[in-house]
Amino acid sequence: MITLTVDGSPVSVPAGTTILGAARRAGVRIPTLCFLKGVSDIGSCRVCSVEVAGRPGLVTACNTPVEQGMQVSTGTQRVVDARRAALGLTLSAHGLNSTNFCFSCARNGSCELQDVCREVGVTEPLFPAEPRRKPVLDSNPFLAYDPNLCILCQRCVGACNSFARNHTLKAAKRGLRTTIEAPFGPDWKATSCESCGCCAAACPTGALTLKRRREYRSWEVRKTLTTCPHCAVGCQFNLVVRDGRIVDTEPAFGPANRGRLCVKGRSGSFDFVQSPERLTTPLVRSSATGQLEPATWDEALDLVARRFSEIKRDFGPDALAAFACSRSTNEDVYLLQKMARCAFGTNNVDNCARVCHGPSVAGLAATLGSGAMTNPIADITSPDVDVIMLVGSNPEEAHPVAGMQIRAAVERGAKLIVVDPRDIGLAAQADLHLKLRPGTNVAFSNGMCRVMIEEGLLDREFIDSRTEGFEEFAAMVADYTPERVAEICRISADDLRAAARLYATARQAPIIYCLGVTEHSTGTEGVMSMSNMALTCGKLGRPGCGVNPLRGQNNVQGACDMGATPADLPGYQKVADPEVRAKFEAAWGVKIKPEPGLFATQVFHAAVEGTVRGLFIFGEDQVRTDPDISHVIRGIEALDFLVVDDLFLTETAAYADVVLPGISYAEKEGTFTNTERRVQRVRRAVASPGDARPDTWIFAEIMRRMGYAQPDLTPAEIMDEIASLTPSFAGISHARLDSPEVAGRGLQWPCTGPDHPGTPIMHVGKFTRGRGAFSTATYKPAAELPDAEYPLMLTTGRILYHYNACAMTSRTDGLNEIVSSSFVEVNAADAASLGIDDGGRVRMESRRGSIVTTARVSGKTNPGEVWMPFHFQDGNANWLTIDSLDSICACPEYKVCAVRLSKA
Repeated sequence: MITLTVDGSPVSVPAGTTILGAARRAGVRIPTLCFLKGVSDIGSCRVCSVEVAGRPGLVTACNTPVEQGMQVSTGTQRVVDARRAALGLTLSAHGLNSTNFCFSCARNGSCELQDVCREVGVTEPLFPAEPRRKPVLDSNPFLAYDPNLCILCQRCVGACNSFARNHTLKAAKRGLRTTIEAPFGPDWKATSCESCGCCAAACPTGALTLKRRREYRSWEVRKTLTTCPHCAVGCQFNLVVRDGRIVDTEPAFGPANRGRLCVKGRSGSFDFVQSPERLTTPLVRSSATGQLEPATWDEALDLVARRFSEIKRDFGPDALAAFACSRSTNEDVYLLQKMARCAFGTNNVDNCARVCHGPSVAGLAATLGSGAMTNPIADITSPDVDVIMLVGSNPEEAHPVAGMQIRAAVERGAKLIVVDPRDIGLAAQADLHLKLRPGTNVAFSNGMCRVMIEEGLLDREFIDSRTEGFEEFAAMVADYTPERVAEICRISADDLRAAARLYATARQAPIIYCLGVTEHSTGTEGVMSMSNMALTCGKLGRPGCGVNPLRGQNNVQGACDMGATPADLPGYQKVADPEVRAKFEAAWGVKIKPEPGLFATQVFHAAVEGTVRGLFIFGEDQVRTDPDISHVIRGIEALDFLVVDDLFLTETAAYADVVLPGISYAEKEGTFTNTERRVQRVRRAVASPGDARPDTWIFAEIMRRMGYAQPDLTPAEIMDEIASLTPSFAGISHARLDSPEVAGRGLQWPCTGPDHPGTPIMHVGKFTRGRGAFSTATYKPAAELPDAEYPLMLTTGRILYHYNACAMTSRTDGLNEIVSSSFVEVNAADAASLGIDDGGRVRMESRRGSIVTTARVSGKTNPGEVWMPFHFQDGNANWLTIDSLDSICACPEYKVCAVRLSKA
């Protein structure tokens, strides 16, 4: 520790602490302007200048490290005069002869320059402002830069380069002058700007702002801390509310985002809440007109209860099924699955993990004992990480805030291995990019393990003490020579060897994967193969390692945790276990079937066959998101009765007999569980529109009207019930999550009691299943490969600016301005042979359907492979995709099907 004095008071701080940090530790305030912790400490504004005994000049406190015995003075006349001079010069550069302009500035009332000038006592420029008006750059739909108000503190540059790590916004020199090159002019679409807004959040004045900031002043609003409703990173932010309407979001320093937000979180998280297209009253299909028409809640709920009860009576409980919403809260999902089991009497309950990360739940549970991410995001992107292996994941677009932190880790020196069929953005920064053929993940992993074993790169002590099945596994992978794997995957055998050596010899090396591993007919085996690599090297149960699926939706982890799966009750307690059933039967007062129900992907087949006749869909839009849409529609049309609970009249809701208006995340209390297993609060910021009702109220009303005596419970009381029945959630409650003890960090399950701190890293010392199990899964080709009739391989994915079926993001005009229609990426060689031009319209056909879209010609994909996003209805890839299912957990093979392409 270093001991110094600040204004005569002694203080001890760790070596490397700045004078500013020491002063704050001592309770002494030093004003700052260009400083922003973790973003900028260049000291250019000189406002934090202090006097140090023995030094001739003043020093900047924000970037001067302390020294033993240092004597710092923060308020001498010399210091005060220097600060006033610095601020006087800054005001001159700010371009204002008076403060009149401040009243029309978007940052009025929350301008740090105003605040610091007031604190230091500066009210006028030191020199007259030169009469100039530089052009304002405001072509970007979200952001604007007014150089006339810029004080050149460069915090925006630090935010873009050191925080978001996007490197688009830069400082430059124009002669002797520093200028800011902001990418918001007419050519903004040609830049690499992601419109994340981190720069605007860092700006201390009104120079760089979010355009919507003009709509309010800081004293007019209230703020509600909540969790982002998009991907499963679980970013924390404040919803900013004026006169009952959300007008903005502000990032909070959450454990997963650490003050960052992406463009969807910052700018696409509230327009949909206030959309005029929101459902505000129940709709019932008229027997006279065949149209959906407004109804009262009693009319709608009585009809729902009567028709479901009739189906249950006439065809049995398993003629009913329910799908939970992975974007809604844990409390909602828990009560939905309880409705299925207690009122419907069936285990036919599932959620959209079935079509994304169902293989993660099944595969990691089989090999490690728990189907979830093993390590936190901050841990697997920390400065201590040596190597990151990214498999089938494009986090810069699908999980952007995690992507920012991966970029930071790589720029700090972590090696990066990208295993992906496309040239994703991070591939340009990778030390190795294995551009493998889609559907060959198991062969790749087996080849990696073969190299590790053959070259003695395995952790034998770990294998002997903590795993089982290694000898059989080693015998199986012996057949996967680098040359054979190179042929299967269409990669270099030398690159495979290099990747194995790089990963195996690293001290800390996480595997991070996503839907490129799971959405295959062998997805569960692909996940188990990820575990095999980590088990072989002993990279589990310790920091900076693990097997880490980035879950797709904000609460898809929670939907699985809450028991919205056919074989599991909350907390992955098996319906087949008599003791588990007895516990829930005692609590719920009903008998629970011991047989698992149908997976969601099996329900539409069962509907066509006539064995499922009634379906309740909560917040999902299968007519847009499930594979082989034609088959989905046949299943829906075969149902006797369909109920949809949603925010909008979706493609699926248009087929419903009853549509019920639920409420959004901004209108309810509850919790989401992010990809790290972190349970975080969701808080009500605004009232719900019209007569929309809480989803828990809807479920409870249906349960009561079907004869099950479900009490009215608040979301907090529902979480208490969850905790009472679920050992891994036993220490989680709303009160604890809101407490100073947790301090906004959330709690990571397993959290087994009210004093348990939660579990950041899984499998420390012992696997949940006892010993880690090696999988002996062998490579199997995809269900449908290209042939002479359909010679191209189609794979699908996400883009940065939209989310899933666009139900939320398409209501934000700025996101639509950036991109709003479908496209397909075509390799340049394929395009040339087919006579297809970049930007040209093309027809793409599979054995299941046909769409027309726009070609983007490049080298992003390999020859013979095409890629397209699944967001857009004008060319929905799911008319083409195949519903071939994973044999273990019935996840569809979105990532591989055969297509042909022609000019439209």
